Amino acid sequence: MDFNILTLGCKVNQYESQAMREALLRRGYFESQDREKADITVINTCTVTSVSDAKNRKLIHRVRRQNPDGIIVLTGCMPQAFPEEMSSLSECDIILGNKERAQLVPAIEAYLRDRQRRVDIPEYLNRGDAYENLIVSSFEGHTRAFIKIEDGCNRFCSYCVIPYARGRVRSKPLDSLKKELEAVALSGYREVVLVGINLSAYGQGEDFDLADAVETACDTEGIERVRLGSLEPEQMDEPLIARLAAQEKLCPQFHLSLQSGCDKTLKAMNRHYDTAEYAKIVSNLRAAFPNAAMTTDVMVGFAGENEEDFQASMDFVKQIGFSKVHVFPYSLRKGTRAEHMPNHVSPAEKERRAHLMGELVEKSRQEFLRSQVGLTEEVLFERLRHGYLEGYTKNYTPVHVTSDDESLCGKICSVKLTGTGEDWCDGVIVGQ
Repeated sequence: MDFNILTLGCKVNQYESQAMREALLRRGYFESQDREKADITVINTCTVTSVSDAKNRKLIHRVRRQNPDGIIVLTGCMPQAFPEEMSSLSECDIILGNKERAQLVPAIEAYLRDRQRRVDIPEYLNRGDAYENLIVSSFEGHTRAFIKIEDGCNRFCSYCVIPYARGRVRSKPLDSLKKELEAVALSGYREVVLVGINLSAYGQGEDFDLADAVETACDTEGIERVRLGSLEPEQMDEPLIARLAAQEKLCPQFHLSLQSGCDKTLKAMNRHYDTAEYAKIVSNLRAAFPNAAMTTDVMVGFAGENEEDFQASMDFVKQIGFSKVHVFPYSLRKGTRAEHMPNHVSPAEKERRAHLMGELVEKSRQEFLRSQVGLTEEVLFERLRHGYLEGYTKNYTPVHVTSDDESLCGKICSVKLTGTGEDWCDGVIVGQ
């Protein structure tokens, strides 16, 4: 029988989908050549916003409509966060929570035997859940490998359901991480990205931390670049930054989650830092990593955010000078404290603020790209597109080089950056 895995959401979800893919392949199932139809379709969901939920539902309906006789397996954050609601989705034959990925193959094979619908969504504990030690050896279709090292979050931001969908902080042991890094290096990957739900909390309650994970990755033979996924800012202290800066393979690009540049709004969000602390962390990172790229997420229109609060957020974002920002309007999440907060912002006003913030950060993006022109940087080429190679520098600047040499994909070359395009730098390979 053949299968498809359809993944929505973050790099952690992508990693977990790859682990499920490898488990199915080991059991003798075949990956479908038809992306629209397969005997088994696994839908790995995201539930970070209500928009994500709508996408999940739309995808489930489409898969069932196009493949009425196929088996649909629903898994990921959406069923874990909303088990009662998801259990009633009759279009899905098997529904598994985030704790039950190891049961994917047994659940499919049980369904093939008896055709009995299965729903298995055990709750996370307040503490004591073990880390699900998945291992992947490759990352199909990518020139870099995502390595999940942490799961769960203890922060309970007032707008977020992720602690309910992911449980509390758990971390991959360093010896398991080392084995996985060696496996992906053996598969030919030269760049790895360490990811987690709350990556900064890696090692919480253990005798290791994020710097240990980075050092382990940088010490792995064959790995030439190491990146970090999205980080929470409050745990990025100076000793940790100093240890990270000692690793030459660590790429100087940091996605430091902001959410708002207004202290009043940050407090309402139950974020665990203020703008002064955030700015200090950015300053420390830039001092330790020359030409570092700082990227972030910014939410606009949070419950109770007035025009003065929004302007404060705009001013702070402008002050920091990010190289790239993901701007999005607040989306009400059922079951969170923010759902019941007063003074919700109208959809039209949220869109207006998102537009204004978007214009601001686009100017910052273009300033950053112009600042890279004239530099010679190492670029990992990822793909060939219509006469040009596309790749990224260590600080994650996208680069286009005119070429039709597909053999350079997956290789690192020195490139002089000569100009800017719409959202990239143009360059020429040095010495070619």
